[in-house]
Amino acid sequence: MSGSAPPLAVIGAGSWGTALAIHLARGGHPVRLWGHRPEAAQRLEEARENRAYLPGIPFPEGLTVTASLGEAVAGEAAVLVAVPSHAFARTVADLHPHLPAGTPLAWATKGLDPDSRRLLHEEAAESLGPVAMAAISGPTFAAEVGAGRPTAVTVAANDPGLAAAWVGRLHHGAFRAYTSDDLIGVELGGAVKNVLAIATGIADGLSLGANTRAALITRGLAEATRLGVALGGRAETFTGLAGMGDLVLTCTDDQSRNRRFGLALGGGGSAAEARAAIGQVVEGEPTTRAVLARAHEAGVEMPITEQVYRVLFEGVAPRVAVEELLAREPKPEA
Repeated sequence: MSGSAPPLAVIGAGSWGTALAIHLARGGHPVRLWGHRPEAAQRLEEARENRAYLPGIPFPEGLTVTASLGEAVAGEAAVLVAVPSHAFARTVADLHPHLPAGTPLAWATKGLDPDSRRLLHEEAAESLGPVAMAAISGPTFAAEVGAGRPTAVTVAANDPGLAAAWVGRLHHGAFRAYTSDDLIGVELGGAVKNVLAIATGIADGLSLGANTRAALITRGLAEATRLGVALGGRAETFTGLAGMGDLVLTCTDDQSRNRRFGLALGGGGSAAEARAAIGQVVEGEPTTRAVLARAHEAGVEMPITEQVYRVLFEGVAPRVAVEELLAREPKPEA
């Protein structure tokens, strides 16, 4: 397949970008993985594995690594961005001069822009204009994708052809992909779940038990859905892979950086200590601020997100935040 298939460019050589590049290359696609630091890109190419994030998982033959954006996207490559949300807007702006007009863009980044608080398709449109766009999201840990374990994702796009194209590239081996046209819902599901993972981590760090964790996941899903619908998404998207699926994964497994961050806070550690121990970007921290701002603008109540914000940015003790949630007035569930 690699002899005739057009190249794929995966922009971002962290754990998630590397895992996606490996998976796509295993499907027979020629893949160029871009990393922003030349010395790191050279190490990856020479070692033929990402020893920092996915040790022991070799790169397939069709995967090459570069620090040149122009080289990565040359030859009308299909582009998939997998950088942290805080770097998304800058990366897309840097990509723009290297892309022919109208080039579609896909991303596997989860979150909102921490400065503008916009959804990622809004940021992409700022640089690229009205092009076809797709977001890939769902319950995915990079290490498991890299190891070839069964995984399922949703590909949401504003163009059915683009969604189908990325499903065709991703859907092989133990990896399943489904299409959606709810770009807003899929983006928000992937963003808000990181905030809620911090909340469940805090609760588990406080040893509050399984009942508490289940309640936070369920009521967290309700507030994520409220925001999604208010911003133009569909409620049913939040019961799918990019909503409930990703939420359950991130809130219950310690592979989640956001959950581990919350565990550290609930256990009495500081945010700085938790970030240092994790050693990678904790998307839920800046996303909490952005999500709450969008909720306030839309007039949507998000009490769990509000308490996570207070712990992270107002110095409220985690146990006090939990007590304030429990003190809320009773109301109908739906």
